[in-house]
Amino acid sequence: MISRRNLVAGIGAGMASALASRAMAQSFPFKPNQRYPDPAIEILDPSFAKYRLYSSTLEQVATGMRWAEGPAYFPEGGYLLFSDIPNNRIMKYSEKDGSLNVFRSPANFANGNTRDRQGRLVTCEHSVTRRITRTEKNGKITVLADSFEGKRFNAPNDIVVKSDDTIWFTDPVFGIAGEWEGFKAKREQDNTNVFRIGTDGKLTAVITDLVNPNGLAFSPDEKKLYVVEWKGTPNRSIWSYDVNADGSVSNKSKLIDAADQGSLDGFRVDRDGNLWCGWGSNGALQSEPTDVNGREVYQLKGRPEDLDGVMVFNPQGKPLGFIRLPERCENLTFGGPKNNRLYMASCHSIYALYVDAHGAT
Repeated sequence: MISRRNLVAGIGAGMASALASRAMAQSFPFKPNQRYPDPAIEILDPSFAKYRLYSSTLEQVATGMRWAEGPAYFPEGGYLLFSDIPNNRIMKYSEKDGSLNVFRSPANFANGNTRDRQGRLVTCEHSVTRRITRTEKNGKITVLADSFEGKRFNAPNDIVVKSDDTIWFTDPVFGIAGEWEGFKAKREQDNTNVFRIGTDGKLTAVITDLVNPNGLAFSPDEKKLYVVEWKGTPNRSIWSYDVNADGSVSNKSKLIDAADQGSLDGFRVDRDGNLWCGWGSNGALQSEPTDVNGREVYQLKGRPEDLDGVMVFNPQGKPLGFIRLPERCENLTFGGPKNNRLYMASCHSIYALYVDAHGAT
């Protein structure tokens, strides 16, 4: 005989299952390596060996997204927030119980997220609203900026908070360029800038000459600002700038060039100043077609399976190591109770790896 209590419990479990299924898109099967050290961690320079934990292997902690981006870790609650852009939502992964839930939907096609120095979520709303918001501790959403010189932003992309509480973000056009990461819309800004929001709320365009700037981060001492340029170099690159006392930047120099195959996206810096960069194929095609089963096909430059992962560079731009992933990595962050767990947002999934490095912030 079914009791009322069991019936209610069954209905609740069914509803939870339905909600969970709606929270998923395409799940990606993953078989972890059983051996130590994990061959997915490749040492390109002997100096990287000290950052590899011999008895740590790559884990897939969440899957079911269409385009995972913008991971931000919150140590107070032991959870990771990240965007699933085409599904117009922010997801929440809990370290405590391994659960994956929808944190916010709709989310105005949120892209980059970060945690400010007071433990609040700061988000780049990538389309529709095209603004920078802060989620207060009580859940209220505060709009920090939505326009520059009377014109709407393009599509705020990635974001970082400096130790002086100023907020820096990039504004390329991806969220309004088509119908995948938002809604196609008219561009209003003449340039694709890097902006700074002062503690007084003043908005400044600190970099105006990059074509679609993307990921950005500071060096550990915050004397350098690094910014990915998505186009125009002609390859994707990371530019380095000196950060001046007044909040301006100067002395632009190229630190990393991804060459004609690789793709730079989001990245983070560790306490030693190394840059941990999301990596993958940039989609560039060979100049001539090749025969594939009787058809002339323009193949990619480089194989995605050889490029997908995380590339690690030292502060001088020298490649040190590579973390091989089964999916292209868009963005990453350091987290975990000791700030030494690398979370990697990679297309459909979130991967994690304990390393002997700690995030700079």
